Amino acid sequence: MNDTAAPVNDTAALWNGPAGQAWVDHQELLDAMLQPFEDLLVDTPAAAGAAQVLDIGCGTGKVARTIVQCLGPDGRCVGVDVSTPMIAAAVAATTDARLSFVCADAQTRAFAPASFDLLVSRFGVMFFDEPETAFANLRRAAREGALLRCVAWRGAEENPFMTTAERAAAPLLPALPPRRADAPGQFAFGAAARVRGILESAGWREVELRPVDLVCRLPESSLITYLSHLGPVGLALRGADDATRARVVATVRAAFDRFVDGDDVRFTAACWLIEARAGAPTDVRHV
Repeated sequence: MNDTAAPVNDTAALWNGPAGQAWVDHQELLDAMLQPFEDLLVDTPAAAGAAQVLDIGCGTGKVARTIVQCLGPDGRCVGVDVSTPMIAAAVAATTDARLSFVCADAQTRAFAPASFDLLVSRFGVMFFDEPETAFANLRRAAREGALLRCVAWRGAEENPFMTTAERAAAPLLPALPPRRADAPGQFAFGAAARVRGILESAGWREVELRPVDLVCRLPESSLITYLSHLGPVGLALRGADDATRARVVATVRAAFDRFVDGDDVRFTAACWLIEARAGAPTDVRHV
């Protein structure tokens, strides 16, 4: 079953608008760039002996489609995301009956209690408006002892590739909104102590955050597409006139020269590999 009724909140508005459509339009580029982080997750079902998997913030479904191949014939994987266009793309690319997708906010979705023995996410858990509420809800959806395994970005200062475009474009796009480290978004889980506190208050135990630094690549020929359609600058350029767009793209492309190595663009992604175990139901506080 695939449920595509879109939720309504600020995060959903973002990912049901141009941001979500940009991911759909460029999903092959993004999936290839983030492949090293998918590799951290796809072997998890076999290692954990999992049979019922939830992929949180599944996007267009690449990780979920790979994970379900690791499951036995009775296993299943459910992908959940707030983005209608991304879920529609995920459904369209799926033929395995063991895999389904739900367009919903994992923060509030009424999952069947104790129904998953593994919960994974590739960069999908940093966007919750109320992360403590979200992880308490996910804990209720997990069986006691279930494994949570997520990849999230560390801080902006450790990920210069991810902020180069907006720093270069800022003088030309004065309305470009600044990032807030404590707001829902890419770097919301940068502080390890905060993440640990969120998980523990939501009933997760044996919380461990391991720093992971992996080299990611994309073709140099795709760099202008990447920087002009994705992220805060890509969103801002949708409303720019042609002259402004040309100036911004030229300026930002020059700022990426240090990441270009021949035909490739290479950068080190500084992330957390987050693992935790679902505690007893009584460990979930009222959040």
